[in-house]
Amino acid sequence: MDTPTHNLRISLVQGETLWHDPAGNREYYGDLIAPLHDTTDLILLPETFTSGFSNDAIDQAETMDGPTIAWLREQAARLGAAITASVQVRDGGDGRVFNRLVFVTPDGALPHYDKRHLFRYAREHERYAPGRDRLTVEWKGWRICPMVCYDLRFPVFSRNRFDVERPGGLDYDLLLFVANWPSARAYAWKTLLRARAIENLCFVAGLNRVGTDGNGIHYSGDSAVIDFLGHPTSECTDGEVVVTTTLLASELAAHRERFPAMLDGDRFELR
Repeated sequence: MDTPTHNLRISLVQGETLWHDPAGNREYYGDLIAPLHDTTDLILLPETFTSGFSNDAIDQAETMDGPTIAWLREQAARLGAAITASVQVRDGGDGRVFNRLVFVTPDGALPHYDKRHLFRYAREHERYAPGRDRLTVEWKGWRICPMVCYDLRFPVFSRNRFDVERPGGLDYDLLLFVANWPSARAYAWKTLLRARAIENLCFVAGLNRVGTDGNGIHYSGDSAVIDFLGHPTSECTDGEVVVTTTLLASELAAHRERFPAMLDGDRFELR
């Protein structure tokens, strides 16, 4: 696919997720996104937005036929926009639970990505099963690669690979992260979002939560959309906020033509 020719409107929904309250969070985030009807193309909700980031929430894991996936499909259809977020999903006959990102479109399509890099520091790897393959979706003429929180620290996995035989050359145009990233490591969050944008010649969107969770961990938000030069096109400070930003396709195309660093990238194979 070629570099996109149409702009993309992206909405960051930076909220204070309720602790272990799926129904309450669906209502809370539903109220926040309701005004976005026909005003955006893509809505980002936080990682594990129905529970907060909790190993104990594994007991509330739903299936892909559960109420949260049904709710996301209803919201995407009603708002006329794609929605992406992660939830705890129990899938397969062995009872494993994944931190699963879903990318829900208004027509009901449901591609998903299971978080590959589980946060060892919080023992996430002891309760959840890791994913394997990353996901790239096409939406509104844009190629989008969605990931989850800790994935941000692993540039090889998120590398925007170049293939001269592929139309457009690069894997994706927008790299996004939904997260529960504590304020104690906010500087790393803000720095790495910029690094991923610069090195991958793409836009990057990072959506984080705010508030203090049931484990006493504080989140300062710092959600942002970063352009291919590492400059923020929108930034959120601490507190509940919903902000919509337009990604300009012509500026992305011009930068890639003017500064084709992907032609000098190293070839590698991820195993």
